[in-house]
Amino acid sequence: MKVTAIILAGGKGTRMKAGKNKVFLQISGREVLHYTISAFEWDRNIDDIIIVTAADDMEECQSLVKNSNFKKVACITEGGKTRRQSVFNGLKHVNGDIVLIHDGARALVLGREIDNAIEDCMRYGAAAVGVRCKDTLKSSDKNGFILGTIDRESTYLIQTPQAFKTEEIRRLHEKADGEGFEATDDCMIAEHYGVRIKISEGSYENIKLTTPEDMLIAENILRNRGEIE
Repeated sequence: MKVTAIILAGGKGTRMKAGKNKVFLQISGREVLHYTISAFEWDRNIDDIIIVTAADDMEECQSLVKNSNFKKVACITEGGKTRRQSVFNGLKHVNGDIVLIHDGARALVLGREIDNAIEDCMRYGAAAVGVRCKDTLKSSDKNGFILGTIDRESTYLIQTPQAFKTEEIRRLHEKADGEGFEATDDCMIAEHYGVRIKISEGSYENIKLTTPEDMLIAENILRNRGEIE
């Protein structure tokens, strides 16, 4: 059973106010993308890694991989105009049985979360890492007034990695591409075509680095883990 990870590294960093791709911002002297790739590089269940990035960032991405001496990175390919198109481009280079699709800005993912997704994908056919919502959730009207309360016991924050059988998710992406169907994550595509997805146990630390405040949180988490001084 061969497992491939696709890491999406094409973010523009608009909300980060960085003026560059946020995955190349540094935490304690290492790029965000370095920490992300490392989680999959060190995981014994991952056989190879595909990185998808913007055309303008290809050279910097290649340099990072070379300087970090990552062995499992098999391919760095150019992304598309949307997230779905970028994933689709990455899937064209996957020849493993199972594929994990992960956001490059989720640099705090741990091996146990990766392994949970793989195990649940093998058992149920598709899986996505997630955590239960802690806060009270409200629905609202278009003017921002509360309409009602949503039962948080059945509500999850879905993260990445999201794991699928390669041939199935590739087929669904081909179908979505033909129909022009766009989605914010790969679960949304699978859901759209009737696939059942198991929610794998995640971690509240597996945040997506989106704003400057997130970088400070990430630094503290890495320091508490002993990964940086």
